[in-house]
Amino acid sequence: MPILDVLAIQEILPHRYPMLLVDRVVELESDRIVGTKNVTVNEPFFVGHFPHYPVMPGVLIVESMAQVAGILILKDIPDSKNRPVLLASINSAKFRNQVVPGDQLRIEMKVIKRRASLAVMAGVAKVGDTVVAEAELMCVLTDPAKPRA
Repeated sequence: MPILDVLAIQEILPHRYPMLLVDRVVELESDRIVGTKNVTVNEPFFVGHFPHYPVMPGVLIVESMAQVAGILILKDIPDSKNRPVLLASINSAKFRNQVVPGDQLRIEMKVIKRRASLAVMAGVAKVGDTVVAEAELMCVLTDPAKPRA
């Protein structure tokens, strides 16, 4: 049973189809989270990446990791939909294996460092027991009171 289903996730994250890349949260602690993404043949990115050899783009695996991290950052913040978490940097990323239609990504993220509106998160994405990606990300919590320049 998920801790957060896609409807609950949509109450936290502002992302929507086709850019919502988290289906469930299955574990949630104060500094650690595990989410899943079911990768189907109907994903829009498979149309062009690649028609005869569909592979989930690595950048979207990192985006799914960032979204799971964002849920952890936003889970206790009121009006979280109006305070998106932005990806400030990808400190490191490694892609170990391909993700293809029918796979379920298991995304495990943990807080490495947190200060005010910044968080450094590290994690892995797996399919089964196989690591498909590892990344360290810096995320920033936006402030709705400060307009964009």
